[in-house]
Amino acid sequence: MAKTYRSYVPEQDLLLPPSLRDWLPDDHLVYFVSDVVDALDLSAIMSVYEDEDRGYPPYHPVMMTKVLVYAYCVGIFSSRRIQRRLAEDVGFRVLAAGNEPDFRTIADFRKTHLAALTGLFEQVLELARATGAPRLGLVALDGTKVKANASKHKAMSYQRMGEKQRELRAEVKELLARADATDAAEDAQYGAGRRGNELPAELQRRESRLARIREAKKVLKERAKAEAGAAGQPSESAKPDPKAQYNFTDPESRIMKGPDGFVQAYNAQVAVDELQLIVGQAVTQQTNDKKQLVPMLATITQQSGDMPAVLLADAGYCSDENLAAIAATKIDAYISTRKQKHGERPGPCPRGPLPATATRTDRMTRKLHTQAGAAVYAARKAIVEPVIGQIKQARGFRQFLLRGLAKVQGEWSLVCTTHNILKMYRLCQ
Repeated sequence: MAKTYRSYVPEQDLLLPPSLRDWLPDDHLVYFVSDVVDALDLSAIMSVYEDEDRGYPPYHPVMMTKVLVYAYCVGIFSSRRIQRRLAEDVGFRVLAAGNEPDFRTIADFRKTHLAALTGLFEQVLELARATGAPRLGLVALDGTKVKANASKHKAMSYQRMGEKQRELRAEVKELLARADATDAAEDAQYGAGRRGNELPAELQRRESRLARIREAKKVLKERAKAEAGAAGQPSESAKPDPKAQYNFTDPESRIMKGPDGFVQAYNAQVAVDELQLIVGQAVTQQTNDKKQLVPMLATITQQSGDMPAVLLADAGYCSDENLAAIAATKIDAYISTRKQKHGERPGPCPRGPLPATATRTDRMTRKLHTQAGAAVYAARKAIVEPVIGQIKQARGFRQFLLRGLAKVQGEWSLVCTTHNILKMYRLCQ
């Protein structure tokens, strides 16, 4: 007797249209993302289309927002990959309800509404609080280098710019002489008014490169003046460091030292609470975290509406200036005063009182050497480092797609927003 199977007739048309809600389990992330986006205020996005009557009707902004948010949740950041998922992936098809915007439409939507999408971070955080997440208590702070959408090989130092400028000027002078000689020879042979077009094109390329280098040098000079002014030094006489770098692909990115060596990058900051919700996020061009403590405290207050009771931070944030600033607040801070080796445990707390001449760093070191202080600080690795790992390793966000500090900040905000949505989803399971 032949084996019987369940009915399988792929060519048969469905008699009734299927319900999209039947395609996935009720507790699927797709439906959670849909419900969260429905609860958000998208008026900043919707208002862009309300007065536009020209052209073909656009895709619904709510649908586009849901698709983009879900894509970032599941680690799909490229607009081309999102387009493919809209055709092949059930979750994307459910959210889009049969719509298939192309990659250009998706990319344009992200760029057009980047500022509004940035504002979703605070809304989602507020929603998390409304659904039971506690107010701020203990918060851990950390920074991570995220590659820019630019290669470090497209960067040039100020010193090299001067050398290259001189080389190009010499080449331009030589090409002009050759062009004049060629014109004179052709005038003699064919008559006046005839000229080839190869040399002028070659000159144009070099002149264009010279213009870009001149502009880069100007930017580095202005940057040097600004840095001198910020340090309380005369800015007019400030000159760029010969090693100061300018990247021609993304001029606002910087060469930074990461885990795998020097990369063209931005410094992304996150403040994380005990539930591993991101309660503050920002992006900076600073190559280290020394100057980020005070700005991040302001960012946490602005974005979460609250100030942490306890703050944990590694040695990258330690400076006398930062310890003085945190001492002026009500925050109980635990900031490492030196970089510890992997697995290293703090030694026993020294006996006796600190001398009157002890610095703020000495006092923080003693605080972290106490049994209670060491136990509190030990929680940092279990709070903030897994969040960075989830973003960069689990979801694969290791490089920005957009260029320029403002756009990169918007993209990082979207990454952090979707991290919080994923945390809310898991806490609700």
